Amino acid sequence: MAKINENYLKLQAGYLFPEIGRRVSEFIAANPDKKVIKMGIGDVTQPLVPSVVKAFHEGVDEMAKAETFKGYGPEQGYAFLREAIAKNAYQENGIDISADDIFISDGSKCDTGNIQEIFGNDNKIAICDPVYPVYADTTVMAGKTGGYDSGHYEGIIYMPCTIENNFIPRLPEETPDLIFLCYPNNPMGTVATKEELKKWVDYAAKNKSIILYDAAYEAFITEEGIPHSIYEIDGAKEVAIEFRSFSKTAGFTGTRCAFTVVPSELKAFDSEGKTHPVKPLWNRRQSTKFNGVSYPVQKAAAAVYTEQGKKEVAEIIAYYLENARIMKESLTEAGYEVFGGVNAPYIWVKTKNGMSSWDFFDKVLNEANVVGTPGSGFGPAGEGYFRFSAFADRENTIEAMERIKNLK
Repeated sequence: MAKINENYLKLQAGYLFPEIGRRVSEFIAANPDKKVIKMGIGDVTQPLVPSVVKAFHEGVDEMAKAETFKGYGPEQGYAFLREAIAKNAYQENGIDISADDIFISDGSKCDTGNIQEIFGNDNKIAICDPVYPVYADTTVMAGKTGGYDSGHYEGIIYMPCTIENNFIPRLPEETPDLIFLCYPNNPMGTVATKEELKKWVDYAAKNKSIILYDAAYEAFITEEGIPHSIYEIDGAKEVAIEFRSFSKTAGFTGTRCAFTVVPSELKAFDSEGKTHPVKPLWNRRQSTKFNGVSYPVQKAAAAVYTEQGKKEVAEIIAYYLENARIMKESLTEAGYEVFGGVNAPYIWVKTKNGMSSWDFFDKVLNEANVVGTPGSGFGPAGEGYFRFSAFADRENTIEAMERIKNLK
């Protein structure tokens, strides 16, 4: 008798974004004459930049010739890409991360879920509330939780992020073993200062915890003094794993490339309290279950770090941030309380008159024909909020904001 993994039965409703897709599909089928503007799922709309496309073509051409053909590549990623990342994303910014600390993957979504495999199921997990749903759902799938009640899973330590604490969670009273942090934040679009991150690094060191730091949106930081990496904080290499992605930075949502940083200094413990380096465990997991990102994709990703590639990618990021500025100003003018949009491509909006997140979703979809994301889908503390993504084209961004301004 084949038995299922019953942890999957604990998962609620369905993954947030497929549920949004279902509702939108039903609306479009019933209203084929309506133009729907999608600002919900954080998918990019601008094409890959010329430098990346050129390198991509070169990589494909190499695969077409026997003398340059590539078969299985190194599971950790080709050295040329890992070295480019180490130099440009870290070393040139005064951060001592080596190419050997970097693992190329097909997405941070995968990595933030898969990383739990190398940690025991008796670990206590702390996540922010609201939060990117993958952190909670993969914790459930891994068997680290009990049942679901009133928006929370038993066994997860939830850290509310609210207006009262400026959307920065307080250090938890119950000590977690693994702590998910995401800055710039998805969904709220807020950031953490070096002083705030230092508190978390010190807390993790004191409690022998590990921080799982999602920095997928670091390239959107515009304000001085906001850290782009957890490793800008002294002591972080001993307590943190960092996840980054080319998806939003360089438009690789459909191309798939990201990386995880696991420093050699990071240690975890076995059941007898003996320390073990974490990096070899992640390397073993990847070598066993992952055959690496394709050569043309990695070659394209490396082009992001060329002088011309940096310039072109910066222009795309500026384009999305200008969308965010337009959205933030328009929604503020329409009387909404608005957060984010300065150092991140997300706008976090408080609904009016106590309207629920899903009711606001339906209102915006049905009356303005605009798609956003209900805040409650990110956790109970997100109830009464709504997320808009800045990853639309300019014309649609302006039109969507005008429609929302005209909502009754």
